[in-house]
Amino acid sequence: MISNINYVKKTLGDLKAKKKFGQNFLIDSNIVDNIAKNACDINCKTIEIGPGLGALSEMLLKYSKCVDAYEIDKDMYAILKQSIDDSKFNVYLEDFLDTDLTKYEGETIRVCSNLPYYVTTPILFKLFNSNLDISKITVMVQKEVGDRFKARVGSEDYNALSIIVQYLYDVKQEMNVSKAVFYPSPKVDSVVISFTPKFKRNFEYEKGLFEFIENCFKNRRKTLNNNLKQFLDVDTIGRIYSTLNLKESVRAQELDLNTFIRMYEVSVNED
Repeated sequence: MISNINYVKKTLGDLKAKKKFGQNFLIDSNIVDNIAKNACDINCKTIEIGPGLGALSEMLLKYSKCVDAYEIDKDMYAILKQSIDDSKFNVYLEDFLDTDLTKYEGETIRVCSNLPYYVTTPILFKLFNSNLDISKITVMVQKEVGDRFKARVGSEDYNALSIIVQYLYDVKQEMNVSKAVFYPSPKVDSVVISFTPKFKRNFEYEKGLFEFIENCFKNRRKTLNNNLKQFLDVDTIGRIYSTLNLKESVRAQELDLNTFIRMYEVSVNED
């Protein structure tokens, strides 16, 4: 098992963790094993983004059909090519944000990653917006980011992102991860979050719904009515309020997912 601090330091040698790539290496083998075990299906290919030194990669190979790993750092890529000799492991020196995912169409896949913090949202939305058959996404993220994904109505972290993600996925916090189990240690703790799709996607419907939700949160300090005035006519707003029996003073962060769906459907239905 390569997930310990002595191995990490020895393998890095004269190399240093690169801040520009958000490199913090997991050094607790039990956590690595638990993440992989929870994330994988032995019958599915797993995509890993930012494998680093390969601690998680090795465990993903144990529980997956095969692993495709995307590494942006040429030094980490060289280490991976040398240290993991397994026909089920494919590593690409490539920025995942530039990867053409159409090559995965027609197969069911899983995604597992200790995501670089600086690109967490772009990577997740690349996955969310793809039309791939992804049966589960499991990622480690900063705790404050994880809190936004699973935020509930009325909380400080509840926003358009929370609603959109919870519309598409069952969002579950799998475990807390202390900053002390990384080398070098980041400044904040992390959480492992999983996203399991709720249904088959309808991209045309979702596009309109998500734009509607985002517009409702344009200004959190304004009432819902004031935000709606920026993109809907008075008659449509009136129908929304009367149909859903909303209070004039209500704000977007006080409304749940089902209410947003009903509001959107009233806004696009003239009947």
